[in-house]
Amino acid sequence: MREVGEVQVDGGETLWKYFRFDRFLSTLTASRLYFASANQFTDPFEGAVAVQLNVPPPDPRYAEMENVERAFFQLKRLTKISCWHRAAYESDAMWKLYAGESKGIAICTTPDRIRAAFKPFRLKPEYGVEDLWGGPVEYVDLTQVRMRGVAMLDRFFFKHRAFEWEREYRLAISVRMAEEFGVQVPENGIFVDVDLSALIERIVLGSTTTEAERATVVQHVAAAGLGDRLELSTLLGQPRYV
Repeated sequence: MREVGEVQVDGGETLWKYFRFDRFLSTLTASRLYFASANQFTDPFEGAVAVQLNVPPPDPRYAEMENVERAFFQLKRLTKISCWHRAAYESDAMWKLYAGESKGIAICTTPDRIRAAFKPFRLKPEYGVEDLWGGPVEYVDLTQVRMRGVAMLDRFFFKHRAFEWEREYRLAISVRMAEEFGVQVPENGIFVDVDLSALIERIVLGSTTTEAERATVVQHVAAAGLGDRLELSTLLGQPRYV
């Protein structure tokens, strides 16, 4: 894995990924992790170098779209991304946002585990290995500055400060060169092979999964040899008042 940006992250820092129930089981069964195309994200500021406020007079920074901006919009389709959450503990907000009101599963890993776990990715067996990039997202007030001189790929590792609560760590694979060499690129995401035993430190069951769903997860996790890493969400217990 090649690092992006100047912010250093400890190799043992805990990273979380929250799944809906069915997506986790398919990941576990196939030993593959989904990387979405950047143009699939709903964030309207994805890859932005500035945010224009809707106030007069018109901001001269937006007088015309630069050629590099047009190229970047095309690059979004060719950049595949996996998003993780940096935190030492589980997040109720992340459960609700990504795992359907805690009806899901989360896995914990670290940057060091990621380096060891991901297998070489090729769009076609006869084509070269694509680089895996990783690093923390940096949050900037894009209403006050227009970022210049930022490399194309690096732009996916900057976000408007309104999203700072996400504390995101990203993995990215750019397939731009592959397309230039005539390799057909999927319009949406890609699946990347991964050694789940090397990747996963913990598996956390969401607080609203049913007994039947938990039994299914236990069965699949045990079959994958990861039964000793399964635990219940700390949000599962009943509240007590003193």
